[in-house]
Amino acid sequence: MNDLSPIKVLTDAVHPLPDEDWKVFSEGWTGFSAKRKEIITAAGEKEKYLYVVLSGVQRIVYYDDDKEATLIFTYPPSFGGVLDSLMMQKPSAYFYEALTPSVFLRLPYEKLEQMMRSSPDIEFLVRKGITGALSGLLERLVELQSFSSEEKFKKLLQRSPHILQLVAHKYLANYLGMDATNFSKLMNRIRL
Repeated sequence: MNDLSPIKVLTDAVHPLPDEDWKVFSEGWTGFSAKRKEIITAAGEKEKYLYVVLSGVQRIVYYDDDKEATLIFTYPPSFGGVLDSLMMQKPSAYFYEALTPSVFLRLPYEKLEQMMRSSPDIEFLVRKGITGALSGLLERLVELQSFSSEEKFKKLLQRSPHILQLVAHKYLANYLGMDATNFSKLMNRIRL
């Protein structure tokens, strides 16, 4: 049996479940690993799993011809996967990629859906988690459209001060919407 304590910690942070619902929610999770640079979910595929990241760093990325846009990073302790594709069961517009060797627990969509239908508390947990993720994305959208490069960098460090040690700087530059040279100059200019 897998150690489910990371899932318990995450669910308790979002919406603690009553013991009976926790027992239901803790069933069906299996281990999964991905190699560095492995595509976990490809654009055009339906996301099949809700992930809990146990180790490694991943990103959700959009590719368009020769351009790429890093939208989200996931790392422990967090949920992972392409949530809109998962919850709507529609083909993903994005790739979910392991940037480093990664280990997860994952739960199939069908099992998650069954759990949500059987328990209002589990449904509320998922809804509250997705609402929090949407709120974070809206904040990030404001930053991308309204903030200077320096302001975006400072906000990123406020949110995730450890991110510079986790993620290669070229991916952070892409996430912030700047080229790697400008990111490097910004890092040298701003006191950390």
